[in-house]
Amino acid sequence: MKDSVAEEHLYLGFSHQYRDGIFPLHTSISLFLLSYCDCKLFKVFLVPTGEDVDDQFVTKNLLDDLEVHFISRRQLPVVVQSCCLPAVVVSDGKFCRAGLSVVLRHIIQKTYEADPSKKDVLELLGFKKTCLKACAEVSQWTRLCEISIPLAVEGFLMASPEHCQSIPPDILQLERKLGEPVRVHNDDKIRRQKLQQQKAGAKAAVPVLGKEGTEEGKPVEMHEHPLPSLELSIAFSKLLVQEVSDAVNREAPHIRRTKTSDLPPLDHVFAEGLYFTLADIVLLPCIHQFLVSSKKQGKNLVNLPLISSWYRRVQEVPGIKKAAAKCHMELLQLPELTSAPEEQLQDFSSVPDELEEENEDSHFIGGPRPTMTKLMENGIEAKFSPHPCPDWTLDWTNLPSAVNPGEGKMSRDRALRKQQQLNNLVAAVTKLAKPGDVIVDFCSGGGHVGIVLAHMMPSCQVVLIENKELSLMRAKDRSDELGLNNIWFIQANLDYFNGTFNIGVALHACGVATDMVIEHCIKARAAFVISPCCYGFIQNTVKFKYPQSHQFKEILSYKEHMILCRFADQTAVQLPPERRLIGKQCMGLVDLDRAWAAEEHNYSVQVTSMEPESCSPKNNMLVGIPT
Repeated sequence: MKDSVAEEHLYLGFSHQYRDGIFPLHTSISLFLLSYCDCKLFKVFLVPTGEDVDDQFVTKNLLDDLEVHFISRRQLPVVVQSCCLPAVVVSDGKFCRAGLSVVLRHIIQKTYEADPSKKDVLELLGFKKTCLKACAEVSQWTRLCEISIPLAVEGFLMASPEHCQSIPPDILQLERKLGEPVRVHNDDKIRRQKLQQQKAGAKAAVPVLGKEGTEEGKPVEMHEHPLPSLELSIAFSKLLVQEVSDAVNREAPHIRRTKTSDLPPLDHVFAEGLYFTLADIVLLPCIHQFLVSSKKQGKNLVNLPLISSWYRRVQEVPGIKKAAAKCHMELLQLPELTSAPEEQLQDFSSVPDELEEENEDSHFIGGPRPTMTKLMENGIEAKFSPHPCPDWTLDWTNLPSAVNPGEGKMSRDRALRKQQQLNNLVAAVTKLAKPGDVIVDFCSGGGHVGIVLAHMMPSCQVVLIENKELSLMRAKDRSDELGLNNIWFIQANLDYFNGTFNIGVALHACGVATDMVIEHCIKARAAFVISPCCYGFIQNTVKFKYPQSHQFKEILSYKEHMILCRFADQTAVQLPPERRLIGKQCMGLVDLDRAWAAEEHNYSVQVTSMEPESCSPKNNMLVGIPT
């Protein structure tokens, strides 16, 4: 085990305790992961939402071997007060990780760094370490696990008996997901193995993992019985660090010749497919509470055969029962359920699949001219305001090297263009800012904008928000080199930041992220300076529907607006000049819709072009001021 590292503080919300669960469920999930990982690297604080909390009672009913401290919201580090819990802060109070997925992934990584023998813990992050890495705004799966199901279960538990007769739609959504074919990186190979097994009808020995199957010093029991599925064999052989038998791996010639389209689909073993991941850890406390409540109410779980099977299977994973016991979770022993009759599954058809929503509009034929003409006939054209300070520039030669973006791995040309982009944003922010302002650099990446602002405006507090840990760590290193004291770093999705601020800034916020930044600024009544990017990634989400402004909605359909977005990405320098011009006009129209939507919330918004326009193919800049 590695030497101890600087202590980090983990802050968890606490509203109440119900049966064997701590609420909100995000806290139960975090405590369960700590127990499963046997992680004691964090000093854990509970942050009550009310004043009438019995500290001793709660502490006694938490993890058996975990020391927990209570702290009020007003005693939290200032950076944490700007975030939703759970949150983790390093000792200097400048770097905060917030939001369930970010915090859980950090717990896993710290556990493995402290003890590299815990490879099973690192495996929770899944293939390429991406489990629950995508933010909930763009990933339906992350949203379902991180937000929708915990909220649905909490609502189900709090509802009166007459209001919780039906299964929550999000639970039905999970049931449907568990019934979908599994897609994995070596999909073709495993499906051929499954076909071979089906044709052979062979019996094989499979591990039985009851009673914590792999307790130290005890051999794994092997039983001869019909192999339940190749998927189970592969999943549990990975958990037990075993190889699937060579007999399974070898393919017969007729199996190799089978078309991919004729191969059998793979069935779910765990939530994300074949392998036990962080998603299963997140879902288990939620589904457990739902099942316990359903059982006490005498509900029939016939509609949820796949969730029931998953719940039983997760209990067979080594370490799960032990972790549950430490968390005082009394796991249920459910009977095996067969699929429900068709008429009993009618609820499934009413559950919308957000991934399929608007899919018919995602592929377009034809160009943007008819849409642009339609707007012109209604008096709408792309229009750009004069640049507020076109000649303003930073004196890059006299700035410390750590401020300069060229100190990274950029080419000289790219570094020059980045400097030109920063000239534009910093000039606009400088014009708006006053001493004491809080400036938030959303989607900050490596901190090119935020670090310049913090260095140039020592009387302002600058907050960098970024979902990618490595980018934010690079920004922190640059800040430390400069000795900046007016800067905070928050690794979180935008939705987990709820602090007050005066100016929001974002350089090349991708797709819908631009609209998320504008929404945050409007809620805070903050000014904004934003350069959008990746217009082609714009699409309807749970929170945003396009077009947004009243004027555009009256003229364009969603599909027509998406045509503008797709062609707004056609501005690369290698494209013909006429095509780039059309792309620039489409950018202007998409951003005009954004500007008018913000003006409906009492903002004055100007859409300008950065100077020089050659600094980036995506050279629009929106400057919004609350009126």
